[in-house]
Amino acid sequence: MNVETITSQRAQALIGQGAHLLDIRSADEYAHEHIAQASLLPLTAIEKGEKLQQLTEQDVVIFHCQSGRRTAENAPLLATAVFPAKIYVLEGGLNGWKQQGNSVVKNKNQPLPIMRQVQIAAGSLILLGTILGYLFSSLFFLLPGFVGAGLIFAGVSGFCGMATLLAKMPWNNANS
Repeated sequence: MNVETITSQRAQALIGQGAHLLDIRSADEYAHEHIAQASLLPLTAIEKGEKLQQLTEQDVVIFHCQSGRRTAENAPLLATAVFPAKIYVLEGGLNGWKQQGNSVVKNKNQPLPIMRQVQIAAGSLILLGTILGYLFSSLFFLLPGFVGAGLIFAGVSGFCGMATLLAKMPWNNANS
């Protein structure tokens, strides 16, 4: 299967002709910022077998993510969700779309996506533990070690305890 990567200008032309634009990012990423014409079909749902129904060979579907990497890496899987439609991948994803000066819908009331919150929290804890370890006691070096072990576990198992905890925080549960 050959999946063509297209520019945002070409994507806009196809959308104007009735193409479907599908965002494969997570729901929290989509809620925070998305292309106005895009519908959400998360990669995780596609991995579980979710498909768009009632598509024909004449239908055109354009997939995008944040940077274009997820869509490019998962193009064969994405094609199964929209078969038999013709599929494209948006070059540079949402970032490429914005770099070309195209507008997006932003909801500033939405918190940062959970994985960005995890990165900020983990990085902060590692930095804090390192600084405290040098300034006060080497026991503080256990904190970056603990966070690092948690990140390794998350990568190996697919379960991130910090993401689960952050998802339960009040700022992530406010009604949109």
